[in-house]
Amino acid sequence: MEEKQSIRTVVIVSANVEWRAMRAIFPQADYQRGPYGEWFTKQVAGQDVVFMHGGWGKIAAAGSAQYAIDHWHPELLVNLGTCGGFEGEIGRGTIVLVEKTIVYDIIEQMGDFDEHIAHYTTEIDLSWLKPPYPQDVQRTLLVSGDRDLLVEEIPMLNSRYKAVAGDWESGAIAWVAKRNGQRLLILRGVTDLVGSQGGEAYGNFEIFEQATLGIMHRLVEALPRWIVRYSA
Repeated sequence: MEEKQSIRTVVIVSANVEWRAMRAIFPQADYQRGPYGEWFTKQVAGQDVVFMHGGWGKIAAAGSAQYAIDHWHPELLVNLGTCGGFEGEIGRGTIVLVEKTIVYDIIEQMGDFDEHIAHYTTEIDLSWLKPPYPQDVQRTLLVSGDRDLLVEEIPMLNSRYKAVAGDWESGAIAWVAKRNGQRLLILRGVTDLVGSQGGEAYGNFEIFEQATLGIMHRLVEALPRWIVRYSA
């Protein structure tokens, strides 16, 4: 594999709708093709930053995270994206600064369930990042699974893990980054809420799509300040 020159920061954007938002934000970027999707380089805070479409779900997220680490050797890996919030526990539009990820969609019927959950639970080292933060965030954990949040599982996820939001990819990205000794920053915005009456965006994809565009604009606008904070 051809090696690229080291890049200080690589930003992974996972879901297809999140990447479409990036294309709307950066319509003139020089888009290249990689094994997981498109990528481009942009000057941010005085340095070249690679923005990469990693793909949705744990498989693509893990593979693309490892590819980004091996190919560009970044000092900082960033995942920008969206998540679903638990109604009554977090507000729509909240930006989550992820300090821990839990892969919750494991069904273990032969061994110790808690042991298997613990294996794919990742604490993210944010010791380099002190408040006040570059933008208004809620620092908390995120649960990840290869499915949208199920209404009937919300009470369990909140009581067992103290979770207030969930997504598809951050657990895999965090797990891979930890095993590579890779510095990681995950920022995800709540696009919609899921509660006892169902999910706001379930059956109405346009709600998710419109909210995603707004979230990604806010994350990209704040990105230079996060990068400067890391470099300080």
